[in-house]
Amino acid sequence: MYALPPPSLRRRTLLGSGLALAASAMPVLAQSKVLLRISSPAGPDDWHARMWTVFKDTLEKSAPGEFEVQINLNASLFKQGAEPTAMARGNLELSTVSAFDIAKQVPEFSIFTAGYVVRDPAQQQKIFNGPIGAEMFKRVQDKMDITPLATAYLGTRQLNLRDTRSVKTPADLKGVKLRMPGSKEWLFLGEALGATATPLAFGEVYLGLKSGTIDAQDNPLPTVRAAKFYEVTKQIVLTSHLVDSLFIAISSKALTALAPAQRQKVLAAAQAACSYNNENRLKEEAELVAFFKKEGLQVSTPDLDAFHKAVQAAYQNSDYAKVWPKGLLDRINATK
Repeated sequence: MYALPPPSLRRRTLLGSGLALAASAMPVLAQSKVLLRISSPAGPDDWHARMWTVFKDTLEKSAPGEFEVQINLNASLFKQGAEPTAMARGNLELSTVSAFDIAKQVPEFSIFTAGYVVRDPAQQQKIFNGPIGAEMFKRVQDKMDITPLATAYLGTRQLNLRDTRSVKTPADLKGVKLRMPGSKEWLFLGEALGATATPLAFGEVYLGLKSGTIDAQDNPLPTVRAAKFYEVTKQIVLTSHLVDSLFIAISSKALTALAPAQRQKVLAAAQAACSYNNENRLKEEAELVAFFKKEGLQVSTPDLDAFHKAVQAAYQNSDYAKVWPKGLLDRINATK
């Protein structure tokens, strides 16, 4: 037999054992939460950044204590464009991917980077929330190992002219030096609009408009205000030639690891986040028309049907359309 230690020592031993047991349990408790790391290139004031807070808050309400959501903005976790690969490898759970990002690996998705394919934000949501979206997202899943969950409205690109002119059809843009990003896809769109597409770095656009090196530029209205292009232009033509999208996507590996109920909660949180973004971005764009008019710019709307027909014809007669699934453009056009 052996003697028991003094009561004081026994209390200290029991206390130490209890602390050790609690400490050993802490990692288990921490690991019981599902880690969801988010990488975004957006700055904190962008609606595309703020929507991630909505995602986090929605998930916390629907699944309290089940997830640990870490939001990383300003490309602090992964640089812009690197997110799809990181998600495919399982190094990142969530991010936004653009149609241009997807088209690099899923060429048929390039139909959504072409002018006048998506008419407006309302049709955008109907397309991606319906059978077309389901089919195209399945292609993304199969080829990229990521799963799109919801569609965020990125903005509608409009024309911004240095001098006023009557613009009703693409023919009215003949000879207009329209600044476009330097890739062949963007330059093709500029030519399809009827203008003379002119490549120029974004940082040089303000001076180019001021000096007359270019006659026009195209961007969503919030960009026109942020870059102060309204100071060196006199007209905005609401061509609405490209309704752009961002897709909240999750790593397919991360999605598969979730319980069915958790998957539904993550999906609902992504949809709530996109709804928040879409509502606020549309409101901002609507308010900007009045802002530009107040600044003295003429705001006009051309014959959108004429632009739509001309630009789609240009794409259909090009190599770009050869990779589009047969009949897809007609189905998109028929989506009301």
